Amino acid sequence: MTVLPLSVPSPGQSVWHLGPFPLRAYAVAILLGIVVATVMTQRRWRARGGDPETVLDIVYWAVPFGIVGGRVYHVISSPDAYFGPGGDPWRAFAIWQGGLGIWGAVALGAVGAWIGCRRHGVRLAPFADAVAPGLLVAQGIGRLGNWFNQELFGGPTTLPWGLRIDDAHLPAGYDPGTLFHPTFLYEMLWNFGAAALLILLDRRLRLGHGRVFWLYVLLYTAGRLWIELLRIDPAETVLGLRLNVWTSILLGLVALVAFVVVGRRHPGRDTTLLLTPPTRQDDEANTPHGTR
Repeated sequence: MTVLPLSVPSPGQSVWHLGPFPLRAYAVAILLGIVVATVMTQRRWRARGGDPETVLDIVYWAVPFGIVGGRVYHVISSPDAYFGPGGDPWRAFAIWQGGLGIWGAVALGAVGAWIGCRRHGVRLAPFADAVAPGLLVAQGIGRLGNWFNQELFGGPTTLPWGLRIDDAHLPAGYDPGTLFHPTFLYEMLWNFGAAALLILLDRRLRLGHGRVFWLYVLLYTAGRLWIELLRIDPAETVLGLRLNVWTSILLGLVALVAFVVVGRRHPGRDTTLLLTPPTRQDDEANTPHGTR
């Protein structure tokens, strides 16, 4: 198949060495996403009346938990490379080679965030609302790592934005020059658009009590569903569908129900961000004389 004049090239290199230290594009993309998400969350948390420094304290708990959870989910959903014929179980620990499952990252990252929130007296629901758009942006930036690694792309396409893959990364059964759907690009654009929509709806509707987070889950699963159906990388299947397809369907339905139920029970924004709001006596004790 002839390569079309218009196409998306794949980077020729994904690792650079700074002396003895390898600098991997995948790790850089993940770290950049974390930094951008943290800054966005600080701004949104401040706008809600919170202390932006608290965000860093909670991130210190959420990020390590999220990385571990993401790796565990990836290994479970794509086990052949580690436990299948010719697989290497030790590669399950090689996070720098790529492979983080978003749902494991979100699930275990939420546990870390809950621990951080509890330790600093912050309610989880409003914090989750503050972080939700940043999560989408971080996920979009992280997909650049898949581009550099030439992995997780879709099936063949003749579209002018088809992705060129080097012969060394070409899946078995495909001819050199075949173009593939750049699913990393689809998901990146979807995530950025969904993040902008979240921010817009949050401002206009004054969402709270976790509804921004549930809307994040709903929007992401909607995009991940059709993008996942395009991918051709090996994955566990259930009833003929990839595991991530079923996960997207189930979590999308849960998010929709939660968004509606929480909205009926708790309309509007949260009235407090703290687990134990300061009492009037505490406020007076901390207020300088002459300013009461």
